[in-house]
Amino acid sequence: MKFPILLPNIFNYPFTYESDLKLNIGDFVEVPFGKSKKTGVVWDNFEEKKNKDFKIKRVIKKLDVPRLNENIVKFLNWFSEYNIVPKGMALKLALLSGQTAHKFDIKFYKNFDSKIKDYPLNLTKEQEDSLNQINKYNQKFNVHVLQGVTGSGKTIVYFEALKKILKRGYQGLIMLPEIGLTNQFEKKFQEFFGFSPAIWHSGITKKNREIIWNGIINNKIKVVIGARSSLFLPFKKLGLIIVDEEHDQSYKQDEGIIYNARDMAISRALFENIPINLVTAVPSIETYENIKKKKYTCSQLNRRYQNASLPNYEIINLNNVKLGKQSWLSKNIIEKVNHHLKKKDQVLFFLNRRGFSPNVFCIKCLSSYSCPNCSINLVYHKNKNNLLCHYCGFKSSLIKDCSKGKKCDFKFTGPGVERISEEVKKYFPSKKIEIFSSDTMNKKSSGNILEKIVNNEIEILVGTQLISKGFHFPNLNCIVVVDIDLSSQGHDLRVAEKNLQLYHQLSGRAGRAGNSSTVYFQTYNTNNNMILDITSNNPHVFLNKEIEIRRKNNLPPFQRFISLILTGENNIKLEKEALNFKSFIVNKIKGKVLGPVSAPIFKIKRKYRIRLLIRGQKSLKLQNSLASVIYNYKFPSGIKLSVDVDPISFN
Repeated sequence: MKFPILLPNIFNYPFTYESDLKLNIGDFVEVPFGKSKKTGVVWDNFEEKKNKDFKIKRVIKKLDVPRLNENIVKFLNWFSEYNIVPKGMALKLALLSGQTAHKFDIKFYKNFDSKIKDYPLNLTKEQEDSLNQINKYNQKFNVHVLQGVTGSGKTIVYFEALKKILKRGYQGLIMLPEIGLTNQFEKKFQEFFGFSPAIWHSGITKKNREIIWNGIINNKIKVVIGARSSLFLPFKKLGLIIVDEEHDQSYKQDEGIIYNARDMAISRALFENIPINLVTAVPSIETYENIKKKKYTCSQLNRRYQNASLPNYEIINLNNVKLGKQSWLSKNIIEKVNHHLKKKDQVLFFLNRRGFSPNVFCIKCLSSYSCPNCSINLVYHKNKNNLLCHYCGFKSSLIKDCSKGKKCDFKFTGPGVERISEEVKKYFPSKKIEIFSSDTMNKKSSGNILEKIVNNEIEILVGTQLISKGFHFPNLNCIVVVDIDLSSQGHDLRVAEKNLQLYHQLSGRAGRAGNSSTVYFQTYNTNNNMILDITSNNPHVFLNKEIEIRRKNNLPPFQRFISLILTGENNIKLEKEALNFKSFIVNKIKGKVLGPVSAPIFKIKRKYRIRLLIRGQKSLKLQNSLASVIYNYKFPSGIKLSVDVDPISFN
């Protein structure tokens, strides 16, 4: 009998094999492919007919692994079509480097033993109402948005909803945007449920990945807390998906196979016919529009847990204050911080820039230092004493020969968190100060640092946006936004939305234990509308205004955008090919083609970048028409095309 077998590779169709075995859709098999043996999956449709005859090979054996359920097969087919990704590459996301995992002894799953702890909960009326709304739709597909001010107890509500699903024998998936720093969350989970979740992200060991993958497909692991890739795990009996901080840009995978994990999670829930909860303080524009259209149900928590007060806000107008030379902190701010430190409040200085300085140039020869591989400046990291590219990782020494003789004499312009930290140390030399960024919060040290912050052993934090991601610091009652103007720069259509979400999240770190707290904004901007939007207790006012702007200009979510990025090492050849490619597709797809134009960051990792943008109706017809054209276009050697459906940035 003939069977379609999909291989986890760049092919967009399964291959035909023969076998006398009894095989079903989703079964894992080993097959000959070329001179090697490959793991494949019995698929639901045969490959497209070819004109030429080909010899049909035989399946070597069926693997002793539970099959993928048909819902996953359907989801992967749809995922491939929506994101214009070969089906084989979609399958690869669900496997371990193209393989399955062997069986493990039951002892490996003792920590995941799901004997659920039961104890009475003191939920507020708002929390009870939200939980009842979630439970109302907990046996079929439904998208429910749990929106609540930071510190309102959203996590406890969805934990309680998940508990009910687990008691019915199902599995659960909790997705987080930043999985590298889950110590607090994992601890909270263990305290609530009484057992350990499986943690899934790119940093776990190969053996742990195999243990978890096998435990999931055999229903020995009940709950996974994971990053984007956890979405593709082969759950045996998935009953609920929770996407925490659903608005977060980190859910967008922007390298390799490009997709939005939040959107794909909703589709996975649809194919599994299970509920999905989107959790946020400020919903994304797309989510908010779906709430307004009543496609998603929604419940709200408007009060902080135990009625803790929301932070106060104060604007420091830098036009009225003279900053010292090479200084970014006003005297007003130093006085305010001193007042908080005397009360034993923890203080955070926030600046969303890593390193010491984003620009370095020589005052003698006027040379500035940019990355040789990318068209961006190198950032000086003083702690490591090197210049670093934040795109390709290129490192360079600060010592340079000057064209004017001897060595360059450097000038640093603009601050990063390291530079702010130095200035803070001058004003508060006796205080324990820690930088909180992706450069300092590595997996080994993060647990220890977080514990010290919670225990108020670290008095002053200097942090990037990483610190806004759902941490609970009970003593943090003073936040200083060093320069809000820096985050409002750029040409991203989502910049206002991102700022609203970022600063709401950031403000939510303050005053969580019920003490009085204040967020101070330093700014040169005399138009306070942006800050008023950010500090408003009702973000719907901003979201409604933003939706009208998007509607008026036919921007997402009212039209579909698909970004096409061509890359190559020869700039002239690339520009010519981009024009040829546009001519080829312009009359063959169901959308409008804009461009080609040079990307804002024109070169990354020695590859030049040219962008085209396709705008069209929100229907799979756009992707289908584009996919068929792309598969029929032959790019010359050295030029690569990347497709980004629903782009969130335009770098």
